[in-house]
This record gives sequence, structure tokens and C-alpha cells, in this order.
Amino acid sequence: MLTIVITKYKDYFPMILEKAGEFIKLLFGLDLIEVGLDHFYVFANTVDLTDEGSDDKDRSKNCLLILVLSMIFIKGSCASEEVIWEVLKAIGVYAGREHFIYGEPRELLIKVWVQEHYLEYREVPNSSPPRYEFLWGPRAHSESTKQKVLEFLAKLNNSIPISFPSWYKDALKDVEERAQAIISTADDATAMPSASFSFMSSNFSCPER
Repeated sequence: MLTIVITKYKDYFPMILEKAGEFIKLLFGLDLIEVGLDHFYVFANTVDLTDEGSDDKDRSKNCLLILVLSMIFIKGSCASEEVIWEVLKAIGVYAGREHFIYGEPRELLIKVWVQEHYLEYREVPNSSPPRYEFLWGPRAHSESTKQKVLEFLAKLNNSIPISFPSWYKDALKDVEERAQAIISTADDATAMPSASFSFMSSNFSCPER
């Protein structure tokens, strides 16, 4: 980069590298980290939904999915289609325009991820002309959490989750609700054998001698 790409702008290298790192993080889910004192850099994965066996293209798609889920989260669990495309446009992703990594983005969001239950795409009630909005799908709820999404957003902003009080509060509420659901399920599972035993006991009598 120093000797070929920005030979005339070497003084601006730190700024250029920082901006390049931001786009790499958004597009590929990779964080550029400096190691040691010799300006040696390594990439670290920042995407929680990525499977270890996924290739680079799948990892990039998962990063885009996390970004979309993040937009839905910060918009109060529901984001208009217009808002989503406006954000994606900032990273060069346009509805109806083939992308070298994501293919046709609109098809990816509205067909593929909806069919895979990562996203829910629905018409806004009483909208004329019809408008549409995105929500988290059931698979997104099961494979990710608002807390993970908030951590992703914090990394993008070089900050920490608690720096966003309203989102942090929402994420904590989600954690509490998930914990309560697990406890309730465990209680129900424990109660079922006891109830079955009581029923069997009430209907079983030993023969008289």
C-alpha cells in the first residue's frame, strides 16, 4: 500500500488504513489488529454466526446478515425496507444490482434469508402504496442474541456495549427473558414425571392377601 497504492499520500496512511479496516470489518467480518511494535497486522474474525467450516464467501454473507440484524435491533426490532437499503448502499450493496460476493442482494434478503428463517419480511399494515419491513426470524433468535449484535455494533464503533444505554438495556432484557424461558422449560420438564407418577399411584392398587 505504501509503495504502490498511496505513494503520494504516505502521510495519510494511518487514516487510510483505518478506513480500509472499517470496510473490511463490514464486508468480510474481519478485524484488522496490530500485533507488537513492528506494525505487524493480523485478521481476527468478528462474526458470531460464522461456522468454523464456512468459506470466505459464506463468512462475508454472515457478516452482512449480522449487519442487517443490527439495523433491525437498533430500530426497535423492526426496520423498514427503505432504511435497510439506505444503510447497505453505504457499503456498495444495492437492491437489484449484482454483487461480486453476495450475488443479487435483494434476492438474498427477501428470498434466501426469509426461507432460511433468519429474516421475516412483511407488509406494513394499512400502507398505501404497499411498504415492507424486516424483522428477526425465528432462526436468528435461536442462533444469535441482541447482546451479540450489540457487541458487534460496539466493535464497529470502537466502543463497548454499555456506551449505548438504551440498546444495552434492551439487550439485558433479552438475556433475562431467555434465562427465564430456560428456567420455565426446566421446571415443566421436572414437573411432568412427578405428575405422571401421582396419576399412576392413584390408579394402582396392590392385591389384597
